[in-house]
Amino acid sequence: MTMRDLVAAYVSHYAVAAYFLLAGISIGLTITWMTALLPTLAAAAVAVVAYPVVWYALHRWVLHSRLLYRWKATAKMWKRIHFDHHQDPHNLGVLFGALYTTLPTLALVAGPLGYLIGGMAGAASALAAALLTTCFYEFCHSAQHLNYRPKSKMMQEMKRLHLLHHFHSEQGNHGITNFVTDRLLGTYYGKARDLPKSATVFNLGYDEREAEKYPWVAELSGSIRTGGDGRRWQPGEPIVGAEAVGADLGYSDTPRGQAA
Repeated sequence: MTMRDLVAAYVSHYAVAAYFLLAGISIGLTITWMTALLPTLAAAAVAVVAYPVVWYALHRWVLHSRLLYRWKATAKMWKRIHFDHHQDPHNLGVLFGALYTTLPTLALVAGPLGYLIGGMAGAASALAAALLTTCFYEFCHSAQHLNYRPKSKMMQEMKRLHLLHHFHSEQGNHGITNFVTDRLLGTYYGKARDLPKSATVFNLGYDEREAEKYPWVAELSGSIRTGGDGRRWQPGEPIVGAEAVGADLGYSDTPRGQAA
């Protein structure tokens, strides 16, 4: 895949078009409402700085939480916004976030934060900055998952670290373009040998046994990819024994950084 192919795939997605459109509208509102330049720019800057921290928190403690699939009301949403992405990391159809979750989150975080700094113009400015930052994140995310080899060392490193999260252990490297928060909170790892291979890297803990207790995601999926080897299981099939599953069973009880 060339850069031209990557850009074409990126801009063709409806979510990206929506982000850019809403960013343009937010910039227009910023200009209309602005009475002081400095607070308006400060609101945008704070939104850009806060974005990696907010993304880290959502990614680690919401998207990787084992609570959302345990409720029928949230199981379908969790399946769409993150489970499917880990099941098939290179599927462009679920590579980008769902607008019904990303847009409210951006508005609820950036809007009030910007308003406290610069009033209505600050709120619009912060939202525009958050939307454009999201566009940058999604472009990098595309480069990380599609069949594209970045030319810059920085992009190559970002891709390598993110693919470790998807194919070795989801217990770390929660950032997309920025891994500072991972380093500060102890979830950064630079090489596969730094952590044992995760048995839940493709299913985020939603394995055969969890699917029997909480069937909604499995029913919507038809089958689920389970285990560190990526085998598939579908409802109605017997659960393989512990001798075959090995590290899969009880993995959630194993402390991070220790082999199961």
